[in-house]
Amino acid sequence: MTIAIIDIGSNSVRLMLWADGKSLYKKLKTTRLGEGLSFAPRLLPEACERTAQAVAEFVKDARLDGAERVYAFATAAVRCAENGAVFTNMVMDTCGLEVDVLSGEREAQMGLCGALGNSDGGIIDVGGASTEVILRVNGKVTYSYSAPIGTVRILDASGRNLENIKKFIAERTGAYGEHDFSQYKMYAVGGTATRLAAIRCGITEYDAQALHGRALTLREVEHFSELLTQMSVEEIRRTTICTKSADLIGGGAALLAAVMKHFKVGEITVSDSDNLEGYALSLTDL
Repeated sequence: MTIAIIDIGSNSVRLMLWADGKSLYKKLKTTRLGEGLSFAPRLLPEACERTAQAVAEFVKDARLDGAERVYAFATAAVRCAENGAVFTNMVMDTCGLEVDVLSGEREAQMGLCGALGNSDGGIIDVGGASTEVILRVNGKVTYSYSAPIGTVRILDASGRNLENIKKFIAERTGAYGEHDFSQYKMYAVGGTATRLAAIRCGITEYDAQALHGRALTLREVEHFSELLTQMSVEEIRRTTICTKSADLIGGGAALLAAVMKHFKVGEITVSDSDNLEGYALSLTDL
């Protein structure tokens, strides 16, 4: 059976076509659903409209490409917003699709499953409105936490000034508690991680095979946070893979570096497989 999964994130909407236990392709549209959440816990009407339209377009694409079923899930922007139900109703009215709003815990579990399968280890998932950290040891999840901080929130609150970004992040990472994950294999999923890996490799067009499994050290991620906040948005767009995310990537690098440092993680492995794959694998009735 061929199915489609749509991930409605705080920055982007993604589509994955899935068959025979593997991803056939992924597509992305940047809609900034979580825009403004740092100032008020409500989704902006225009953000809802453009995101619902993107979902409807992906539903059409998926069905044209042979998807027999289409599923959609939403993450932090929708679950945190007071008017999240207004958005999910808009999607239903626009294209007849029911949206599964994931809790922070479920979001982390989907990312862990997608990146690691049943293996031990952990992930850091830097998103637009939240960042999940989860660890599995001896087949059991021993730590999981979703903090309400992400790249869109950082841009809204701190702009692209690195000093302000670091202060904003430092005020929020304490919520993770004190933990040392230095002895565990840690992975990073999400757009920030894959874009940084692409920059590290000098790739200007997305290539999942080239990026999957690429290691990034804490020192490299910290360097990128400094470099990408000093560069202009226009320069980032011209010289890197980051086009519609050019204003977010510097803050994303700073956030990933801060979370790595907080958990004493000196190196992370980038995984192109993430919560899309995890969600597909969770559909046990297929």
